[in-house]
Amino acid sequence: MMLDKPALRAKLRADRDRFAAQSSTAILAPEAFVERLRPGLTIATYCPVGSEADPTQLAAAAATAGCTLALPFVVDRASPIRFLAWQLGEPLVAGPFSLHQPDPTSPEVAPDIILTPLVGFDRRLNRLGQGAGHYDRAFARYENAWRVGIAWSVQEVPAIPADIWDVPLQAIITEEGMLWHAEK
Repeated sequence: MMLDKPALRAKLRADRDRFAAQSSTAILAPEAFVERLRPGLTIATYCPVGSEADPTQLAAAAATAGCTLALPFVVDRASPIRFLAWQLGEPLVAGPFSLHQPDPTSPEVAPDIILTPLVGFDRRLNRLGQGAGHYDRAFARYENAWRVGIAWSVQEVPAIPADIWDVPLQAIITEEGMLWHAEK
């Protein structure tokens, strides 16, 4: 029996919390990810909240490759997410939902690669997010951006229930490596 999205989110958050509390493992930048990085690309990353998988090593690899970094800027649940330019180590401000965000005066940028935190995922590259639709709307707005989910391997399930508006990912990176479709 497949759980509905709210029940699946609760289960996967608990699994993620347990894993993060018991593990000291990190998300590293897989070679296939690093090979896509080029000077001048804009990579949207994020600051993890709670037990979310931390993309710091991916952001560091992007910065080393000459990419511009950006972080999401969220106003509230209903407003679209914006990506604001940011550099590693730059101070952040507190935002809604326990987010750490760039200064609101930072320039808005259009990402070429979007790293997104996941609550869950499946092998078909379907994702389960927080439920507000921020990243689904960002994926629709930046339809040419490479969509990469970041998660712990324990967040994988056999199937994610997908709604018509859910946009699948093109890759998922966990502590075990990268799952992706090479043709995309």
